[in-house]
Amino acid sequence: MNTRIRRTAGLFAAAAVLPLALTACSSDSKDSGTSDSSSKASAAATPSSDDMGGSTAAASMDQPFGPACSAVPKDGAGSFDGMAKDPVATAASHNPALSTLVSAVQKAGLVDTLNNAENITVFAPTNDAFAKIPKATLDKVLNDKAQLTKILTYHVVGQKLTPKDLENGSFDTLEKSKLTTAGSGESYTVNDSAKVVCGNVRTANANVYIIDTVLMPQS
Repeated sequence: MNTRIRRTAGLFAAAAVLPLALTACSSDSKDSGTSDSSSKASAAATPSSDDMGGSTAAASMDQPFGPACSAVPKDGAGSFDGMAKDPVATAASHNPALSTLVSAVQKAGLVDTLNNAENITVFAPTNDAFAKIPKATLDKVLNDKAQLTKILTYHVVGQKLTPKDLENGSFDTLEKSKLTTAGSGESYTVNDSAKVVCGNVRTANANVYIIDTVLMPQS
């Protein structure tokens, strides 16, 4: 009798457990389906590698480029972010590679002119560019304010030029004569002689293209 009672109790216990087990399985199945749906939705919302590549390429076109850009400080007033906050003459003064240019701008009395100008492009020769000029000639130019002003204003165009603009361009300078540009991608020249070594540098009022040769007006 006791054995029969125990068997009956066991059957009742199994019957009670079975619906709970089925409910749990059903719940797991639904959760799994939800998880799969979420995964698919997440995959659909995540940009493909092609989409990301396109965005990266578009973004890189808006960044400084060129071999000399690696020498620009990563932070502080002389960094790209720092220079973007200052007008062009002030921004250049924070870049050690442009110290000769800054000194020339100061000698010519052009600091305020450049800082107060709006939407300009400056082709900025490096110290090495000035070093290509024989010292006696450079000293003579630096001490001739009129000639120095003529040369420096020849490096300034009265509009902001993008890299795309430089591909095949001819532009009026503040010196009143023209300069020409050519190139593509990250390789550009000015007047077929000066190479852009760090381009598309932004300052508060100018786009700057750092070049490896001093430009000379034709007249």
